[in-house]
Amino acid sequence: MKPPPQNFSALTTDLYEVTMACGYWKAGVRDYEAAFHVTFRENPFGGQFTVACGLATAIDFLRSFHFTETAIAYLASQRGNDGKPLFDSGFLDYLRDLRLTCDIDALAEGTLVFPNEPLIRVCGPIAQCQLVETALLNILNFQSLIATKAARVCLAAKNDPVIEFGLRRAQGVDGGLTAARAAYVGGCAGTSNLQAGARFGIPVSGTQAHSWIMFFENEKDAFETFARAIPNNCVFLVDTYNSIDGVRHAIDVARQLRKNGHEMIGVRLDSGDRVTLSIEARHMLDDAGFTNAKIVCSGDLDEHVIAELKQRDAKIDMWGVGTKLATGQPDAALGGIYKIGAVRRPGGQWQYRIKLSEEPAKTSYPGLLQVRRFCQPDGRFLADAIYETDHGINKRCLVDVETEEETEIPEKADYSDLLVPIFRKGHLVYEPPKLEASRERARTQLSCAPREILRLKNATRYKVGLERSLHALRSTLIAGVKEQPK
Repeated sequence: MKPPPQNFSALTTDLYEVTMACGYWKAGVRDYEAAFHVTFRENPFGGQFTVACGLATAIDFLRSFHFTETAIAYLASQRGNDGKPLFDSGFLDYLRDLRLTCDIDALAEGTLVFPNEPLIRVCGPIAQCQLVETALLNILNFQSLIATKAARVCLAAKNDPVIEFGLRRAQGVDGGLTAARAAYVGGCAGTSNLQAGARFGIPVSGTQAHSWIMFFENEKDAFETFARAIPNNCVFLVDTYNSIDGVRHAIDVARQLRKNGHEMIGVRLDSGDRVTLSIEARHMLDDAGFTNAKIVCSGDLDEHVIAELKQRDAKIDMWGVGTKLATGQPDAALGGIYKIGAVRRPGGQWQYRIKLSEEPAKTSYPGLLQVRRFCQPDGRFLADAIYETDHGINKRCLVDVETEEETEIPEKADYSDLLVPIFRKGHLVYEPPKLEASRERARTQLSCAPREILRLKNATRYKVGLERSLHALRSTLIAGVKEQPK
């Protein structure tokens, strides 16, 4: 059995998931089927798109899901408010023998996804569906958040490489590892995180910090010593004392490197007026014959800072983005949710479920949901329809839930259904693509998206609506619940 990813286990869950599973077991309904969906209500960072990420990690978790004897012993140790065991031995025996038998469909990693569209659909015995909820949300929420942040940063940088190096300020070691992976899917060219490089095959990058420069009596000694030690990886950090003097010293050392058969990669600016400094550094490097030397920029960068520096014509070739990328600033979480859409008795028909709220945006969608993306002949996205699989799509008509406006999709439009089979009866039927392929999918998806939804500021909302019959079903269920006796 493949080991679980990082620190995941069957206990990667909240207590209430297990108490509900116990309740289903005691009520004799543990094998009643349910359909759940992972969705979210708002795009992060004030933007108008999200990059789905985390499916590969979720697959690793699901395919190895089981309660070990250690986990069973821990659950057996839990006590209720009367001092007696919280879980009886019969339920623990059930967990001990439990193996997932669910049907699971999901979006491929790197797919652009929008509010209320399911990233993943889980259908199977209700107790099993409940037990995997927390881990799926943990995996998909964080990785999709960071992949989206990375995509925004890379869009701001245009064609310049972006390196992720936020490990030292990430939310824990696991958070840093996961962030590096998700950032690579989102478009980053590499990471400083060696563990991520070893585990996922992500290119790694890094040379020296200010402490190296400050250890030596002067900056030039520091550069020369580094060049002798690692002549084939020299990016000199030039802003420890005076950036222009630092560039001058880097050029002097680069000349000696060249005599010895090596080339300086470039210089890094970490502070100061990086527009003025980069322009002056570019002139100095070019005049000295180092036209291929790169100027790397770092220091509290995000998509907005990078966009401003680009707009001001900073001469920067590569960007190192740390804290604000690896921690998903300013958003702490994607806000994904896991909602039930239908239930059925063994051998019975699906019965639809809906959650109402005084906040219209929190009223759920019933049924087993699928997303159909309509595209122009050249592959550019037109609109997405959320539909219920049993009802299908009878007409190419979308209903906007917020405005009730209807949109007709041209008959000539191509389409594809986004959720694909991952597990059937608990057996993996999907071959997860290599990480590089997920990264390429994200790049392709961004290139096919309408330009106006990708803007960092004043982006317009992508057209997503309910297929007409799903909208009618939802409206009927809402009315039925409201008419129930109080």
